[in-house]
Amino acid sequence: MERIKKLQIFPFALFQGTLAGLIGVLCGILYSFGGFLVDAGVSLGWLSGEFWDTPGLSYGTLLAFGALIGMPLIFAAFGFAAGIVEAVIFNMIAKWFGGLKPNFYSTD
Repeated sequence: MERIKKLQIFPFALFQGTLAGLIGVLCGILYSFGGFLVDAGVSLGWLSGEFWDTPGLSYGTLLAFGALIGMPLIFAAFGFAAGIVEAVIFNMIAKWFGGLKPNFYSTD
């Protein structure tokens, strides 16, 4: 198997941005629906508003659903930027250690 000695910067950054965006979707879902459940529990009297530091269902609950759009966008942007930095650093130092030898499968 041939060693990887250079990464294409833009495709790697897109890959990293996509992965980070998917993580952002999961975080947005947890934040939005988790917050909704807590606010609903406080509004129904099942949970203590003082403990959870929330007045219950309010305008803030609706705004929290903006995390379903905002978190993936922010995560993807940071993932894309990190992918650029990672690829540039890899390309600079790969010549010193000979690159990476991918071993994704077994020959057994």
